[in-house]
Amino acid sequence: MSVAGVILAGGRARRMGGRVKALQSVCGKPLLGHVIDRVGPQVAGLSLSVEHVSESFEPFGLPQLADEKPGGGPLGGLLAAMKWMDLASNWLLLVPCDAPFVPTDLGDRLLSSATASGKPGALVRYEGEIQPVFSIWHRSILPVLEQAVSGDGLAGFKQFLCRVSLAEENWPTETPPPFFNINDQEALSQAEWLINMNPGGPKCAV
Repeated sequence: MSVAGVILAGGRARRMGGRVKALQSVCGKPLLGHVIDRVGPQVAGLSLSVEHVSESFEPFGLPQLADEKPGGGPLGGLLAAMKWMDLASNWLLLVPCDAPFVPTDLGDRLLSSATASGKPGALVRYEGEIQPVFSIWHRSILPVLEQAVSGDGLAGFKQFLCRVSLAEENWPTETPPPFFNINDQEALSQAEWLINMNPGGPKCAV
């Protein structure tokens, strides 16, 4: 089954001092570059969800999908991507731009969970916590999603998941943590430390 993909990169990054989070470097490569390398091979087409189209993202060569309403949050990004995805794809894989260790088999495992359950999507549960920004969604949710975002003004997943039931993929604990996300300078340094501590993996200077 053909799966499209979207990387959420529309956050304000207040804890980064207003700097663009997706462009912050980990081991000499922008965070967004790490995510593209790991997610790109999993999908038939990849896009970037942004609040506003920006020249700073052009070198990555991805379509930039601006929120219909600025401040639409991750749900707004999901909606824009659902409207963008090719008709050949019925599924959309969603990931954030700040997760340099996102699993390279995330799409396959979430798709298997969703199809086995008969539900219109699946999300990760890791160490007891749901991780809705690591998720897969079927095209059939578009009318409900559009009503939630454009009609009811929802921006986050918490309320939306009360309207749409998804399967859950219970992910085992791994090192480095597969859903580790970066929100500040300390987390950037920790990510580099985790890369250097990963046996058999690439190394970088810290």
